[in-house]
Amino acid sequence: MRHIIRFIVSVIVLMVVAFLVPGFSIAGFGSAILAALAIMVVGWLIESFTGNKITPYGRGVVGFLVSAAVLYLIQFLVPGFRIGIFSALIASLIIGIIDIFAPTTRSKA
Repeated sequence: MRHIIRFIVSVIVLMVVAFLVPGFSIAGFGSAILAALAIMVVGWLIESFTGNKITPYGRGVVGFLVSAAVLYLIQFLVPGFRIGIFSALIASLIIGIIDIFAPTTRSKA
């Protein structure tokens, strides 16, 4: 259930960020769902090859740039998802800020 809620939140965040960032557009809810799914798969692949340190959860400049690159590359996989390079950088920054306030992973207590 936690993964489904996390996925739905990711779709909503993508749509809000696409609304806020010029040069970033999502054609509709269906495209947002496909984009969130593609981002999750690409993120999982990157984490499986490099570990968590290079992903946005690593909270470094490299994670920020990888997140922007993933956003930019997803446009070639998902119809109705368009983003420019500069817009991907801004969107990655906004998504990172949202992740600070509403983290998608559980802290280990």
